[in-house]
Amino acid sequence: MIELVIFDIAGTTVDDGGALLAAFRGTLGRFAIPFEEAELQAVRGANKLQVFRQFATRAFGAGPQAVQAARDAHIAFTEELLHEYRTGPLDPIDGAVSTFATLKERGIKIATNSGFGRDIAETILGRLGWRELLDGEVCGDDVPAGRPAPYMIYLAMERAAVTDVRRVIAVGDTPLDLQAGTRAGCGGVVGVLTGTHGVDTLGATRHTHIISSVAALPALIDAEFG
Repeated sequence: MIELVIFDIAGTTVDDGGALLAAFRGTLGRFAIPFEEAELQAVRGANKLQVFRQFATRAFGAGPQAVQAARDAHIAFTEELLHEYRTGPLDPIDGAVSTFATLKERGIKIATNSGFGRDIAETILGRLGWRELLDGEVCGDDVPAGRPAPYMIYLAMERAAVTDVRRVIAVGDTPLDLQAGTRAGCGGVVGVLTGTHGVDTLGATRHTHIISSVAALPALIDAEFG
């Protein structure tokens, strides 16, 4: 019996029109921090400040220049993305709202987790009017390490008052989402194909199921977790 489903945000339940990757590309270029496109895909779902630290350290070495560059780049990135999420296109993934409603009707709790900082996560959830739907909400600022560490999942469980991780499903659109769910020991670790990762990369990451989108989740729960 599933008690809690923990959803990633961007790419899993929310379509941001590509704003996240555009902000990453623009900010890294502005601060002369080199990157490859494949690297941006690989760090989708990670704590954003940790990503800038990783890239800056590689570019400038492990010293104060890298620390300052990562801090400044993260601030600029956050400001740009906040502006985009306050004023630009931001829509639920098709089927997300109906899936939330179905889970609520069945008495299954809902939480979100995200590599975004608190300000960005709250902007998204507030604009979509989802905060009142949630039994738990966790962002990258809340834990000592982001994905693939399992800490956001455990904190979401704590906030939703769920104690058995075997009765939790973690849902996300990136390999890091799936790795975090697996490391946490979730009963379900479900990848969705609505982000920028296809079945080739998600399928190569340990999981329990891959589905087309969160719209298919209620049927999956009926079939596999009843």
